[in-house]
Amino acid sequence: MPMRTPTRTPTSPETEREAAEQAAAAPRVTDGVGRATSWGDTLESKRTHAPDGTGLAYEVVGRGSRVVLLANGLGGRLYAWAPLLEALWPRYRFITWDYRGLFESDSPENLRKLAVHHHAGDAITILDAENVERAALTGWSMGVQVSLDLAATHPERVAGMALLNGTYGHAFNTGFQPLFTVPWLPKRLHSAVELLRDHAEVARVTAKVCRRLATWPTLLMFSLTAGRKSFSMRPMLSQYFQDVMGPSFGNFLRLFQELDAHSVYHVLREIEAPALVISGLFDLLTPAYQSREIARRLPRARHMPLWRASHFALLERSEVVIPAIARFLDEEAAWA
Repeated sequence: MPMRTPTRTPTSPETEREAAEQAAAAPRVTDGVGRATSWGDTLESKRTHAPDGTGLAYEVVGRGSRVVLLANGLGGRLYAWAPLLEALWPRYRFITWDYRGLFESDSPENLRKLAVHHHAGDAITILDAENVERAALTGWSMGVQVSLDLAATHPERVAGMALLNGTYGHAFNTGFQPLFTVPWLPKRLHSAVELLRDHAEVARVTAKVCRRLATWPTLLMFSLTAGRKSFSMRPMLSQYFQDVMGPSFGNFLRLFQELDAHSVYHVLREIEAPALVISGLFDLLTPAYQSREIARRLPRARHMPLWRASHFALLERSEVVIPAIARFLDEEAAWA
């Protein structure tokens, strides 16, 4: 859609100078990792409670009348969506939340209530709290499973789905297996997770080492997929690994197992919401063949494969991904 050039009202040099001084003096609202934003003054931090009493922290951004619900990746928060928010906040209202058990949301007393369908239920609780009858879903990584579960269970609440770098379930069956599946790997991954969950000191040391070492290898991969802009991603990546390996690390591990226990494969063909499915060729966590299968099974889906992207396609290839999501929301989502 062509950009319309705004009409400017003539001003005196004194007026322009005064406006510049006021802008310079105004506080710069950041996206959570120190980057100034154009949407920061619309940000609202809120809380509500799930039916089981679990406290949920969520955030609302933007000024549009249509709502996009952002389902985070496992460990991601609002800053992971910054390029999308920067582009679309004047046209849409975005809502995202901390999954139960992570960050500012409460942890349920029974950890079985960290299952994926509970997160989908939390999304409905938050939409109800905001008086939103229908929203488009945009899910990344874990958020793909949450979005698909939500769309299967509450189809009347879903206008469409943009699904980035995810799977339909049984995450250990294909995770870290980009070319072919390894039959014995899922049980070994469960054993590794349980070792960390059962030995707090081992988990603490592992998290500490990963916080220090994970950023630079990821940046090296980004240099191949995102080019020169990769090093501008360092603050976001550092914060991401701090969050993942922080105080919520124990629940993070349990959530990994819940993602493996969950699957909506058998109901994909029943989900009628239009969908845009985006994958990255170099995605090791949720290989691209999983996205192809989601798109094949969903009745109204199209697949957008990216040859130069990994698990962070929105950040690596924002110049391609954001226009595609914008077109999907404008032209394909069923808002009525």
